[in-house]
Amino acid sequence: MKKITIFLFAGLFALLLFYVCGSGESAKPRILISTDIGGTDPDDNQSMAHFLMYSNLFETEGLVSSPSYGSGSVSEILRMIDLYEQDLPELQKHADGFPSPDYLRSISKQGRSGAAPYCEYKTATEGSDWIVRCARKESDRPLWVLVWGGLDDLAQALHDAPDIQDKIRVYWIGGPNKKWSTNSYAYIAENFPDLWFIENNASYRGFISDYKRMDEFNGKYCDTFVRGAGHLGEDFGNYLNGNIKMGDTPSLLYMMHGDLNDPIAESWGGSFVRFARSPQIIFDRPATARDTAQIYSIMEFRVKGPRMDIPADSVCMTMTINKQTWGGFYLGDGIYAVRHATYALGTMPYAIVSEIPGFPEQHGEITVENVWPGRERDTDYLLGDNWFTDSSDEALFERNLHGFKTVSKWRIDAMTDWAERWAWLKNE
Repeated sequence: MKKITIFLFAGLFALLLFYVCGSGESAKPRILISTDIGGTDPDDNQSMAHFLMYSNLFETEGLVSSPSYGSGSVSEILRMIDLYEQDLPELQKHADGFPSPDYLRSISKQGRSGAAPYCEYKTATEGSDWIVRCARKESDRPLWVLVWGGLDDLAQALHDAPDIQDKIRVYWIGGPNKKWSTNSYAYIAENFPDLWFIENNASYRGFISDYKRMDEFNGKYCDTFVRGAGHLGEDFGNYLNGNIKMGDTPSLLYMMHGDLNDPIAESWGGSFVRFARSPQIIFDRPATARDTAQIYSIMEFRVKGPRMDIPADSVCMTMTINKQTWGGFYLGDGIYAVRHATYALGTMPYAIVSEIPGFPEQHGEITVENVWPGRERDTDYLLGDNWFTDSSDEALFERNLHGFKTVSKWRIDAMTDWAERWAWLKNE
């Protein structure tokens, strides 16, 4: 009986290994990257170079060019893959499992070219359809959607295929990207609260850190480790004068170091806290400096104006705030609305104007406070158990940024590891 028990235990252990390691199936995390590469901030090119040099660690299923609010397009992803192709023979001397350039080209797709309307969804794109296709693949592993820009293609995919909510996990670099995709964020938070979602609005700044400071892991990193390192290295110096910014890279670092199933635990990509309410503040009157909103919150400003015979969701007014102008929409029944989110602090004047005859211009002020998520309101988006965000523990702050130290503490480790791969391209 004792021998039988030992035999059964050994069999069960072998079966456990079979399921943990897979039966011929890669245990690499499945990822899809949605990037605004080529847009207003060239740090996406830096992060794309990092991804390509570590692409042997992932089962990459998609590279989607999402709204860049600039000149970004899938052609910029393809250009980066061309550089990777030239450096691939050197990378393969040191590690196995790098995807072929032709494969990466085949999974590169064009997403939406501009911002989503108030309702968020509009028409499917090649990128949003690809998200759906990848998410619906038969697998015992979730598809990680790493969003480096706007959420528009992800929101479209969820609208078109709500069933994928349980098949994907999202790591989003929010912060400034949130102000560019307020409508898509609002749609996802309101309609898919049970989505597994890391909302990184500030922690990622721990990786940017002092990227212009002149030491070997900041301003001198390119000269010390990158210069002369293949075609990717030559291209790298074209962005931000070679300074290392890469604000989107923490999403990849999370995949590389830490427990993917536990965002609360420490990882190179940060550690986070559960998030039950996402702040939404609705103003149906002109706001004043005494009115406060949390940083990163969704602020919606509504104006009662003329009833118009135009399609709901028509852009027909603008809001100017903090030196930027945003489009507002007609919702119908004489109601106009514009959403805004910001990572700036302080009291900000704003103006809402329109060329519609009889439209009542609105002028006001709003004071943005450095609290997140802060006070509760009845208008907040109620979230499920798997939404995570930056820690509000002030011990983890630096420069008033939430969760900063959960990423900055690992930066030199990650940059040192990357330096070893740059050396591969120098034949060292």
